[in-house]
Amino acid sequence: MKIIADAMGGDNAPLEIIKGSLDAKNEYGVDITLVGDEGVIKACAADNDLDLTGVEIVNATQVIATDEEANSVLKKKPDSSMSVAFRLLSEGKGDAFVSAGNSGALCVGGTLITKRIKGIKRPGFAPILPHFKGGCFMLLDAGANLEAKPEMLLQYAMMGSAYMEKVMRVSNPRVGLANVGTEKHKGTDLQHKTFELLEKADINFIGNVEGRDLPNGECDVVVCDGFTGNLILKTYEGTAKAIMFKLKELFGKNFKSKLAAGLVMSDLKNMIKEFDYHEYGGAPIMGTAKPVFKAHGSSKAKTFKNAIRLTKEYVEADVIGEISKAVK
Repeated sequence: MKIIADAMGGDNAPLEIIKGSLDAKNEYGVDITLVGDEGVIKACAADNDLDLTGVEIVNATQVIATDEEANSVLKKKPDSSMSVAFRLLSEGKGDAFVSAGNSGALCVGGTLITKRIKGIKRPGFAPILPHFKGGCFMLLDAGANLEAKPEMLLQYAMMGSAYMEKVMRVSNPRVGLANVGTEKHKGTDLQHKTFELLEKADINFIGNVEGRDLPNGECDVVVCDGFTGNLILKTYEGTAKAIMFKLKELFGKNFKSKLAAGLVMSDLKNMIKEFDYHEYGGAPIMGTAKPVFKAHGSSKAKTFKNAIRLTKEYVEADVIGEISKAVK
């Protein structure tokens, strides 16, 4: 299996992307194509004693910054690492594409360059988030489409169910509709019509879920419009960081608290690992005709390696084929 990696995308590119790609190559047995400025990639590898033997490098002279417009991937920067990588994927020169770069550009490229799965109205951004019961859930859509129609949310539910079952090994995934209350009559016209569609769909729909239910693992897939999803995502990440910060502050306060920390250190480390996004790596752009994964923008080598692992499992499980069947 060949994975195309955007060597120039992300806050810590190219070093951490190269390291993560090499780790994935050695650990998971995948072939890697690094796309980016060839001179910069080789110099970075040489400076850090990284062996690029067996790694293909495809030169790209431009980079799409995180603050640039999403459509830069189409016309403004046609020779960017992301644009070149998308063309390679579309031409069949790789099985999947992973980038820690501009999220908007990645969604645009996935939709307009690699195209959509037949029947899918709009691809969605689908991050995996941990919950307090030791598992995780998928949030879909987390920002690709700020406005949505009921049919789009139905498709998100089907795609999310396929992913959680085939890649995350969750049996009969529970699907919840994000809403301001659990009662069927709550929400706007979007939620009302979506609820009706989800009730009739061949999925394990459990009804409406509130924001406070998500950390408790009430469902495995949460569907919503991109505006709502992005608010949930950013609030969830911010809350997790705040909790970790306060715990470190508490256990480092004085000798007594440091002593207490020593007694529960192993439990603390396990809890931190459960909520560490580096363990999950990234999220698929669900609905694209070929596998496209978004790694965290601040990806270190471990994060990017795990993003490639999930991408490999996504390809092997033929999630796109499963989605195509469900939509049909």
